[in-house]
Amino acid sequence: MQRIKTFKSLSRAVSAASFLSVQAFICIGTVYWAVAETLYLSGTGALVLGGVFAVPSAFALLAVVRMAFDAETDPANQ
Repeated sequence: MQRIKTFKSLSRAVSAASFLSVQAFICIGTVYWAVAETLYLSGTGALVLGGVFAVPSAFALLAVVRMAFDAETDPANQ
């Protein structure tokens, strides 16, 4: 089946992806802050921890965008 790609479905996908991305960013940021403060990290340590958190965060945000696009352009959902 062909995916439905109209302005309406794509704008819904963007809205869903942005909402879920903000929620994921808030959760990831909270966990980062909690770990950094628990370990008393400052400066270089916090930057290294941020780098460690950046890669899984990028994959999570990419998965959120992909799921939102698939859900909003699926013909069964229209």
